[in-house]
Amino acid sequence: MKPALLPGAVIDGQQVTLGVMGGGQLGRMFVHAAQAMGYATAVLDPDPASPAGLVSHHHIATAYEDPQGLAQLAACSAAITTEFENVPAPALAALALTRPVAPGAAAVAIAQDRAQEKAHFDRCGVPCAPYAVIETAAQMAAVQDDLLPGILKTTRMGYDGKGQARVATRQALQEAWAALGQVPCVLEKMLPLVSECSVIVARGADGALVNFPVQHNLHRDGILAVTQVMDGLVAPALAAELVTAARAIAQGVAYVGVLCVEFFVLQDGRWVVNEMAPRPHNSGHYTMDACDQSQFDLQVRTLAGLPLVAPRQHSPAIMLNVLGNLWFRADGKEASPPWDQVLALPGAHLHLYGKLAARPGRKMGHLNLIAATAAEVRANALRAAAILGIEAF
Repeated sequence: MKPALLPGAVIDGQQVTLGVMGGGQLGRMFVHAAQAMGYATAVLDPDPASPAGLVSHHHIATAYEDPQGLAQLAACSAAITTEFENVPAPALAALALTRPVAPGAAAVAIAQDRAQEKAHFDRCGVPCAPYAVIETAAQMAAVQDDLLPGILKTTRMGYDGKGQARVATRQALQEAWAALGQVPCVLEKMLPLVSECSVIVARGADGALVNFPVQHNLHRDGILAVTQVMDGLVAPALAAELVTAARAIAQGVAYVGVLCVEFFVLQDGRWVVNEMAPRPHNSGHYTMDACDQSQFDLQVRTLAGLPLVAPRQHSPAIMLNVLGNLWFRADGKEASPPWDQVLALPGAHLHLYGKLAARPGRKMGHLNLIAATAAEVRANALRAAAILGIEAF
């Protein structure tokens, strides 16, 4: 174990700097958390107007695999993390030759490939939906009938519902595979769902492991829309099983960092794992206002080698995802949402990501609502949704 990178420390006349691969909103919130604890920050992202780059001490505007950019990031950073799973794993491996990198390239590579991900779940003894890997025409022909109807997903680069197709027949499966370019895919059997949940864990290099409460999620059009975290939504026995599974998935790859594991709860009471995200997650944004430590605070701790203390949720919470659709009125003209009305609600906390242009479907921010009781926070969240024109939940 290397010594911890202490907040506010100065090395060779420079403030300790934590680096992050990726300049999106997750990187921005990591940067804010690191800076609040006394660290300098460095961001590598090719976009000169990236949300994280705009607020960081250093912004290296190169491609993720650019050798010169990687060398610059390593030169100014004492340790490096990533803010999204599609950062090239070889770039993380190259950085790890000279700097601590968390999560490591091996864990990120698993999350980047659905086939590898499912194999990892199998090794960890965590159940997932019945599936088949399709990389060749022969594997397509060998698909069992009982996997239909199913969801065909590309093994790589799919997120927020992209790279997926629902298929009910063998002909539809063949057509969908052709439409996806006959790239490697996974066919998952469709199961009768009753709810979606996620668990966020943080694991240190010393093996210490902590987690947040189970989060109850609602997706619309493949994008997370609402997260609710309060007593009564998830049965205690089920919550304990999901936490145990998420911890096993992290332990199984000796993970270091913040990891989110998503689950489907079935109508018969069983559950299956859906996927893992090797980073903070949208469903954990409520922790910024409802817990004594946020998921980004824990990301800083795991990267810097600081002690992990179990986070405590102090308030029932609901998170509403804020998409670019809210900036466009019914007549098609662009206008800022009525944030003054929203912020008049008790317990409303607005987090916008500094993106310069709104687009339908683009994640512009999130709204956290907290209160003393579940009934109060739900009432205020529904009021906020009505003000913004968000579909009720």
